[in-house]
Amino acid sequence: MKKTLFTLMACLPLWGVAQKITPLKKAVIQSVEQHKESLIKLSDSVWALAETAFEEQGSAKILADYAEAQGMNVTRGVAGIPTAFTATFGSGHPVISILGEYDALPGISQKASPEKEALNPGAAGHGCGHNLFGAASLGAAIAIKEQIESGKLKGTVKFLGTPSEEKYFAKIWMVQAGLWEDVDVNVSWHPGAQTEADVQSSLALVDFKVEFYGQAAHASGDPWNGRSASDALELYTTGINYYREHMKPTLRVHYHIQDGGQVVNVVPDYSRLWVRVRDTKRTGMMPVYERIKAMAEGAAIMADVDYKITLISGIYEMLVNRRGGEVMQNNLELLGPLTYTTEEEAFAKKIQEATGKPQVGMDASIHALLPTAEHPMGGSTDVADVSWNVPNINLSVTVAPKDTPWHSWAVVACAGMSIGHKGMVHAAKAMSMTMVDLFQQPKLVQEIKNEFKERKGDEVYTPMIEGPAPLQGH
Repeated sequence: MKKTLFTLMACLPLWGVAQKITPLKKAVIQSVEQHKESLIKLSDSVWALAETAFEEQGSAKILADYAEAQGMNVTRGVAGIPTAFTATFGSGHPVISILGEYDALPGISQKASPEKEALNPGAAGHGCGHNLFGAASLGAAIAIKEQIESGKLKGTVKFLGTPSEEKYFAKIWMVQAGLWEDVDVNVSWHPGAQTEADVQSSLALVDFKVEFYGQAAHASGDPWNGRSASDALELYTTGINYYREHMKPTLRVHYHIQDGGQVVNVVPDYSRLWVRVRDTKRTGMMPVYERIKAMAEGAAIMADVDYKITLISGIYEMLVNRRGGEVMQNNLELLGPLTYTTEEEAFAKKIQEATGKPQVGMDASIHALLPTAEHPMGGSTDVADVSWNVPNINLSVTVAPKDTPWHSWAVVACAGMSIGHKGMVHAAKAMSMTMVDLFQQPKLVQEIKNEFKERKGDEVYTPMIEGPAPLQGH
């Protein structure tokens, strides 16, 4: 990558800092306000359903039905995935897409309360705020649709309902199906504990399943006749854990034992675990992935069993677009910070108290646009696979108190009440304002595309999937 362009960009002031909120931006803000109660209702309905990966039938229907009722052209079951859909309006270019997620996480059901108390014990909950994610993005898409319909904007807006972000990563199959091939720029957001245009990358990731096959026997009567699949599993995880000392600090490895045997008095003839490898760069992840796969063979040899490795899916790290981030940052600053009531601050502090965090309440500020780190740590997202196929602009908006543990009951609580609702509406406004800029300024779109091409370089995107999405037996 040439350094000169980005060095120059870093020295420039944020795009449009002297700009005022234009009439069109006021119009999309007003549209979001007009739809606010409906968007909150959509979000709360998805929050109550709390459907997990590829099971989001009710959530997808709620959002798709609302888009259709607002006059958008809805196509359901795209990419062979029943809970994925598109909602479009307009014609020609630019084509600006916006992402909506709506899957929940297993086992963290929670009431909209600052004390830990399950709404439905053992059920799922929106511990990543995806009930807010889908509703906000749809609100932004509808705001733009109304301006296209009135003739004030020209082009196409495309909302993509994307299921299963927490597991399996449906966007990979949606990319493979060509759903972004006609798109000029993609816009996305994610609920967070602070508000900022997100110009940081994410971690590349690969998921695979390892199965061991042995010979059952009586654990006491004739254990010498058994070949333990559970022994192989333990040897394998021990090998992984010894290997951790010799991994670079940017790497992460997780595993989940799904079957370690059924009863204590039988030498188990089958075991299974789900393994995940991550790194800040896909190029760093792949050699470790190959090494950890090879360890399974070693464990199988030691336990005298057979083994099988199955790829589940894998995702790239995020390809950042700073030009797009500057535009989003400018619109955040035009929009101004969130504000909270005394009751909301009290709710936030109770959440912090319950999770052992300093009781400082909400972070209402708009954070500055940060330099893009070479090796940021954190999570992974299949939005990254979209970002390697089309320029992507990311946004984070506060929906939970500062330092709230993510993927936890605490986020579920906030996502089902006014703190989450406020962040959702704010995100819809900021994204729709940014989309106005993209529709009105061809030169800006081209600058964003130019950066995308330069950052991507010679990389040929290769999806890490085999066959159709795993809709059955998950």
